[in-house]
Amino acid sequence: MSTLLQVDPAVLAEGINLMWVLVVTFLIFFMHAGFAMLEAGQVRSKNVANQLTKNLLTWSVGVVVFFVIGAGVSAMVGSITGGGGSYGLFDTLGAGSSGWVSWLFGAVFAMTAATIVSGAVAGRAKLRAYVSYTFLLAAVIYPVVTGFTWGGGILANILGVGFKDFAGGMIVHGMGGIAGLTAAYVLGPRLGRYNDDGSSNVIPGHSMTFAVLGTLILAFGWYGFNVGTAASVFAVQDGQLVLGAFDYVGRVAMTTTLAMAMGAVGASAASLLKTGKVDTLYTANGLLAGLVGITAIPDTTTWWGAILVGVLAGAQLPVVFEFVEKRLKIDDVCAVFPVHGSAGVLGALAYPFVAAELSVGFGTALAAQVIGVALIGGWTILATLVVFGVLKAIGQARVSPDHEREGLDISEHGVETYPEFEETDLGDGQLVTDGGTEAVQS
Repeated sequence: MSTLLQVDPAVLAEGINLMWVLVVTFLIFFMHAGFAMLEAGQVRSKNVANQLTKNLLTWSVGVVVFFVIGAGVSAMVGSITGGGGSYGLFDTLGAGSSGWVSWLFGAVFAMTAATIVSGAVAGRAKLRAYVSYTFLLAAVIYPVVTGFTWGGGILANILGVGFKDFAGGMIVHGMGGIAGLTAAYVLGPRLGRYNDDGSSNVIPGHSMTFAVLGTLILAFGWYGFNVGTAASVFAVQDGQLVLGAFDYVGRVAMTTTLAMAMGAVGASAASLLKTGKVDTLYTANGLLAGLVGITAIPDTTTWWGAILVGVLAGAQLPVVFEFVEKRLKIDDVCAVFPVHGSAGVLGALAYPFVAAELSVGFGTALAAQVIGVALIGGWTILATLVVFGVLKAIGQARVSPDHEREGLDISEHGVETYPEFEETDLGDGQLVTDGGTEAVQS
């Protein structure tokens, strides 16, 4: 007689959950291809190789640093500030299979925050300055933020309710956008970006095609970011398999999709009202802003709330970008602050307004979100000012004017991305190309 195969439900649940987390982790990793294409498309042809190199080194340097240092720092900050975390600086090394998968899932989030900064400082930051900042962001700056929040630290139970950020709308994207804006402020604008009278010149990117391709790759990977954060497919209850986080995964997928779509609609509408035309790059970045806006709250938001958050996140993009460009005079090349920073803040603060239900009062929930945004933003600004301020003081933050005019591909890497087409920026609103001299579009 045969006997029925006996399966331990705990083993089955753990195996399926680990497989799910690994699959979505690889999906999030693929977002780096999206960032590379998006940023490469928005810079001049003479700076493309530099931007691609920064994206490659963000992952390569940052992930090792996060493994050896950052994950432990996050746990220690959580333990010190709120009683969370239980391992020391190097305990990741012996975490075991489940712990290593958990670390890798956290690492791809950390590297997403790091690579956002490269888009803001494109075209003038020294490679060594950017890599130095990436090292410190992966080792300390980002881990402090996760220690405050996901690591069980001071924000995890603030006001008895805790700061709400499901998948990193503020912790990852808001932090990265604020860091990018701060770094761009310290570096100053690219040559030719502003005239003596304070008016600005548009320095167009070299490939709208690459920018849109990068946008769609990022949107695809974002399902891993948001839906993947519902990390437990199964749980074991009374010896039986039951759904874990997958009991609300449908809401996460729905709200992520609706906000994504409405972000593009909102940015397109704002662009149409502002200029009479639908700007392609605003539409692409608006789609991403809609995704950023919902990332903190996709598991609790109503369907109409996702539509509202998405359209507001998209619509604010042209307005905030113009404010940063014309009032603050900060040259944010790839619009990382309106896409990631202000959209991340908007989504985090929207939580009590659009939640399907609240376990505490509206005022308490809103106050917790405000405190969380303020602490994360304040720490990010301070840390970034210190790092780039020191680099600037010792003359290591920015390339020389001659190297900037020549292009960072040549000056930093000794290569030309498009060797058949040479272009020199004179820095005074004029370009010298193979076809002659032309004015920068204004």
